Amino acid sequence: MEPALVDLLSSVSALFLAEKKKLAVVESCTGGRLGAALTSVPGASQWFEGGFITYSNVVKMKQVYVRESTLQENGAVSEECVKEMANGGMIAMNVDCALSISGIAGPDGGSEDKPVGTVWMGLAVRHRKIEAHRFHFHGDREAIQQQAVAAALNLLGSVNFKKTV
Repeated sequence: MEPALVDLLSSVSALFLAEKKKLAVVESCTGGRLGAALTSVPGASQWFEGGFITYSNVVKMKQVYVRESTLQENGAVSEECVKEMANGGMIAMNVDCALSISGIAGPDGGSEDKPVGTVWMGLAVRHRKIEAHRFHFHGDREAIQQQAVAAALNLLGSVNFKKTV
């Protein structure tokens, strides 16, 4: 694993341990790579609860409560969808924080509005407004997935657990 990813994982682990918070992930285009990275950290079971790989829209609806209307109106690769995925993951796993990822890793599947490399991430933190972040990554499928995992770890490493809602 790249030294930069090891550093990011250490930061995420330290943050969640210090705050005594639990994390879950809801992945689509990364296919479990984020969960695998998180569980590579010794002691991750103290703060990482688990995750969902919601590759199909049916699984997004059944497992993490994404509304069919959201998928029809906005698509799976959208701000609205990742917010619902993150919130649904937080509820389903009963955790303090959930991060969701949905995107187009390629090589096919892109469009003018959502080219290959478009990735949305949702971040749900208990007692805070749900965030969504859009990224545009470059390279082949594996490179896009790796960049998405690194970006997700960056988001997780800067989570603020102070109540605002």
